[in-house]
Amino acid sequence: MMFDAHAHWLPEEIIAQAHFYSRAWGGIDSHLEAMDKHSVARTLIVYPTNDAHTRMGGLSQVARLYNERLAGLVARYPERLVGAAILPVNDPAEMVREFERATKGLGLKALSLGSSFEGVYLDDESFFGLYEAAQAGGIPIFVHPQTVNPIGYERLKHPLLTPVIEFVFDTTVCIGKLITSGTLKRFPNLKFVFAHFGGVMPFIKERFDGVYHMLRSRDIVPDLGAPPASYLKQIYVDTSGVTSGFALKCTISMVGADHVLWGSDYPGNPDIAASVSAVAELNISPQEKAAILGGNAGRLLS
Repeated sequence: MMFDAHAHWLPEEIIAQAHFYSRAWGGIDSHLEAMDKHSVARTLIVYPTNDAHTRMGGLSQVARLYNERLAGLVARYPERLVGAAILPVNDPAEMVREFERATKGLGLKALSLGSSFEGVYLDDESFFGLYEAAQAGGIPIFVHPQTVNPIGYERLKHPLLTPVIEFVFDTTVCIGKLITSGTLKRFPNLKFVFAHFGGVMPFIKERFDGVYHMLRSRDIVPDLGAPPASYLKQIYVDTSGVTSGFALKCTISMVGADHVLWGSDYPGNPDIAASVSAVAELNISPQEKAAILGGNAGRLLS
């Protein structure tokens, strides 16, 4: 069974207030047709971070509206769609309350968080109450790149370089901070799923370890209890529509095939067939291909 772990949908209220997004991002009928065409049995809907909250009364109002609309959509297509709730990340107490409402009340099976918000990353202690609840409830957290003022935006501000470089580096920094802060060590059973292969982390993991050991020998950085790359085995990543076999191999080397989830990034990336073929053509076992294309997501979201 193919399970798409990274696709998007937005209600009309948010599309109307968010920069960039068109009505195509709310077209569920065309999305279901694309799923049928490519034999995708189920899809997880995650939130594309945006600036709608600046025009809609804040994060709490947007989270409540989005979660209710998404739960309604999932109720219409319960065999096809799974929903990931968003939260008001600027208010720790409200964040936990909305988590409880969205998961227990509305039946959403996952969380969708941005890699940062206004410069605050997911290693911040304000998230710890949420992490305790999510870990206890077995609710996975899907992390999408922050698209509003990601790291480096003040210096770059380029319509092509910002999404190509800054989005993935915001994700990379997020993972790095979760490791160096000890957050992953503190919550060993919390399931983080990072979009876009976890940024550039698959390509710098050896440097992460090498520099860490060098700095430890000079007592410049604290003891993490294990080499940084060992904590990467704890996270999951999705493929986000990428068609590069080289990138897939590097990612599998970093986290293992059992921690890689195929995701189309639809409708941002409409070429579902190419992203499926990239996995199907890898020189790995049929069991590993099946796990990446659906088994891993099904296990996390069961």
